[in-house]
Amino acid sequence: MISTLGDWGLKKLKNFFYAAGFMLKVLREVTNITGRNKIGFNVLVMQILFTGVNALGIIAIFSLALGAVIIVQGSSILQQLGQRDFLYPILISVITREGGPLLTALVVMSRSGVAIATELGNMVVKHEIEAYISVGIDPFNYLLVPRLLGVTISTMLLTIYFNLMGLGASFIFAQLLAPIPFSEYFRNLMINLSLNDLIISLVKSFFFGVIIALVSSYNGLSVQNATTEIPVITIKAVGQGFALIFLFNVILTLVRF
Repeated sequence: MISTLGDWGLKKLKNFFYAAGFMLKVLREVTNITGRNKIGFNVLVMQILFTGVNALGIIAIFSLALGAVIIVQGSSILQQLGQRDFLYPILISVITREGGPLLTALVVMSRSGVAIATELGNMVVKHEIEAYISVGIDPFNYLLVPRLLGVTISTMLLTIYFNLMGLGASFIFAQLLAPIPFSEYFRNLMINLSLNDLIISLVKSFFFGVIIALVSSYNGLSVQNATTEIPVITIKAVGQGFALIFLFNVILTLVRF
């Protein structure tokens, strides 16, 4: 039994160092973006379109729902306590600092993370990765780095979009409960919104985007020989991605406070 545990530990340790080396390799290649040809640029553009533009609808639904829930629940509770002015700090905290980056990352992981892991897994099975290498094309430069940049940029932009839609939805639903002039609503938001809130939102979305791209790429390329491995690897990528997103969200929130 001790021998079995030792082998298991060595295997996990080996996988950890391999994953760390893989991620450092990708991040190092990001700094070498000069001289990329049209192939890599096309991959970057397509990744932004799929991750960012195609996700606007689902992000809008999430943000509208969150803004509506905060207004409906918050207005009712705070009005009973006579603390209605606390609604604005709650909106900023839940939507901008926490809900926006986190929910956006979960949507991106569920869509683009799954797509990246599945696509790269299929390329491994079909020996397309070997074909790139055989003709002198570095898969890191032309497959992984554009996806990393595309997912990270899209996640940050979608977070901004989520925040705007969520705060806009809260104003709309506020009119149904207790009509308030837009100028007063906007002024109260600006009073409670600080530059630090915007920075932490963008910092979180940046790290989440990097996590999604690296975890999805790593798992996609870990497929061995059979297409039956792809669904298993994809599920594994989603689980790891969600876990790391929540972990980093807690860490960044603790650092913030």
